[in-house]
Amino acid sequence: MSRNTILLTCSIVLNLLLFHSWYFHGQWEQSWTKSATAEAEFVASISCSGHGRAFLDGSILDGKPVCECNACYGGPHCSVFLPECIADADSGDPMFLEPFWLKHAASSTIVVPGWHRMSYEFNDDSLISKELDAQIRKLHAVIGNAVTDGRFIIFGVGATQLLHAAVHALSTTNHPSSPSRVVASTPYYPIYKEQTEFFNSEDYKFEGDTSLCNNNSGCKGNFIELVTSPNNPDGQLKKAVLQGPSAKTIHDFAYYWPHYTPIPALADENLMIFTLSKLTGHGGSRFGWAIIKDEAVHQRMLTYMNLSTYGVARETQLRVLKLLKVAVENEGKEMFNFGYQTMRNRWRKLSKTMSLSKRFSIQELETQFCSFSEKVRGATPAYAWLKCVREEDKDCNAVLHSVNITGRHGSLFGAESRFVRLSLVKSDDDFDLLLKRMGTLVSQENNNDGINKIMTHRDEFIGTK
Repeated sequence: MSRNTILLTCSIVLNLLLFHSWYFHGQWEQSWTKSATAEAEFVASISCSGHGRAFLDGSILDGKPVCECNACYGGPHCSVFLPECIADADSGDPMFLEPFWLKHAASSTIVVPGWHRMSYEFNDDSLISKELDAQIRKLHAVIGNAVTDGRFIIFGVGATQLLHAAVHALSTTNHPSSPSRVVASTPYYPIYKEQTEFFNSEDYKFEGDTSLCNNNSGCKGNFIELVTSPNNPDGQLKKAVLQGPSAKTIHDFAYYWPHYTPIPALADENLMIFTLSKLTGHGGSRFGWAIIKDEAVHQRMLTYMNLSTYGVARETQLRVLKLLKVAVENEGKEMFNFGYQTMRNRWRKLSKTMSLSKRFSIQELETQFCSFSEKVRGATPAYAWLKCVREEDKDCNAVLHSVNITGRHGSLFGAESRFVRLSLVKSDDDFDLLLKRMGTLVSQENNNDGINKIMTHRDEFIGTK
């Protein structure tokens, strides 16, 4: 081989190496990865005084994203407290986990190019990411809260869609004159009633409290029982009430995570529903999954999902995959310990305030062994189930409105109006304001009791003169 040939060959190889380095580590990265990263980091750097957040898809003013403030804060940088605002304890928006994700921004970030998963289906013609399916099974194995071996998994647009798909799949379709009767034990999650009545199907109808039929020998027909465990609103671990071949059960395990409850055992039910919102806090991603034993039920739910939304968005599945990988790092200890510690601290503060009151009471928190943390611990539910004890306080929500607190009315859960659900899973700002306002109510109560005692002693003193 001549010297010129050798030089030419070396030159070609060198140019190929330079092109490869430029294309894959220079131009390719410069074209969208770096610019996307710079844009995201710029928005993240905008100061909102710790009481708000700027977003890539938020409003723009003078070419810059604008801060979106937490409730009760305003101003360009969310630095102004609005003292007359309402302390919103109605919504179950799980923002208490936001500080964890701020700390783990790098490991939980995804970059989605314009060409990502443009097809309707994955390469295997399915609508479900096999990698995400595997990650969900790994998650349950790490936490020890549900059996997934030999089970079917289906994705939905949040637990809300999956709940109705499950009711549809379990309903009796060959007896239109005798629809399945949907029941739940009081207090129950309001959407069970609202959703069933809204769709107004000939195949099922909402009957109300499970006990009405369990205790009535005249109750006949096919039943679909919705069991929420831990229960929304009171956080109690629940089991199915109805038994027998005519009773089918949907287990809503939205809150069956170490944030909210000790995990006593693996759940191994026929149909179990979970949701991302109460697991990682990402309610806005609208993602849930069902774990199903029976193949026929799985197929009916799958048909429902295909005809209603044709699956869950690929971008959502990608984001959930990334989030769950972070969630199970170090065997899940970091995220779940953060969630549990946050909820435990909130319950301690609220319980201390409520212990000073004779006007209000909240549910007792049960203690039991948790297989995940390997210790005996108390429950830390997502909600306080508040009761107005005094006979005259028949509308407890109205009592709370007197100090600008709004909760969710007990009647929506099939309970008395003297009950109110208070959300404890919102942001630190929301919880701190709720605690302050509840403290005001308790202080008013104690002050009034003190005045009443003084007046009583005065009258007794006058009467002895």
